[in-house]
Amino acid sequence: MKQEYTSQAELINGDLRVRVEAGELRSFRRGDREYMHDPSEPGWGHSDTEMFPVIGPTAEAAYRVQVPRGNAIQDQHGLLRELAYSCTVREKDRAVFVREYKAGTPVANSKYPGRSTARLLIWPFSFRVEKHFQLGPGSLEITFRVEGEKDMPYMFGYHPAFRLGGEGSLEACGREFELSEILAAGDRALEVPACETVFLGGDTPLRIHTAGFGNFMLWSPDPGMVCVEPITYYPYTHGPARLHEGFRFLDSKKAEFSVRLQPAG
Repeated sequence: MKQEYTSQAELINGDLRVRVEAGELRSFRRGDREYMHDPSEPGWGHSDTEMFPVIGPTAEAAYRVQVPRGNAIQDQHGLLRELAYSCTVREKDRAVFVREYKAGTPVANSKYPGRSTARLLIWPFSFRVEKHFQLGPGSLEITFRVEGEKDMPYMFGYHPAFRLGGEGSLEACGREFELSEILAAGDRALEVPACETVFLGGDTPLRIHTAGFGNFMLWSPDPGMVCVEPITYYPYTHGPARLHEGFRFLDSKKAEFSVRLQPAG
């Protein structure tokens, strides 16, 4: 029987430190400099999460998403975030967390009834998502491995929140974004298409390199933080009723995405 560890992991490599709690990246530090947003501070009650198997709002479509098979009832950003992670690997500089779902299993929606009328969420395909943390001497690599039924439709996005200090400038693919511009975008988030690298400036400079996603969304509910979200699809491209037009399909029962966080100062 495969050993499972506690839901927490502390990783160390040189002057880099990482703390993961129940699969959530709660802290990424270089010396005394913290890069991750603290959920207890204003803005957002998490430091990271994942968006799967859909990205974006579904309320306007009565929480129904068109798929080739059966019922798909999804709240905003999908149901993966409602599942518990289990830790299957824990070493000094590496940890692996896993979430699994069996097709057709009803999942309680934590937003119900206060922020949603969908009590239960359901997806007609089975899947498994692995979240790998590898702490190198100068960066943190987070790799997602998505396994599921062949031709399963899906979108995938990573939703980390970073601290902002000082000017808090942000550059992506040759364009500079002001925090005011990101704040003004509101809950729709600001689209950054066809881009895989972002530089986050200010007092906690950080380079964010991605592979497999292809795009970003930028979201901030508070001047002290910003979410830099690599995504496979920007959900407002066609609107909630046509969300299905943004699906990719698993062509080999497996897909991989990666995010590298590299302190720059």
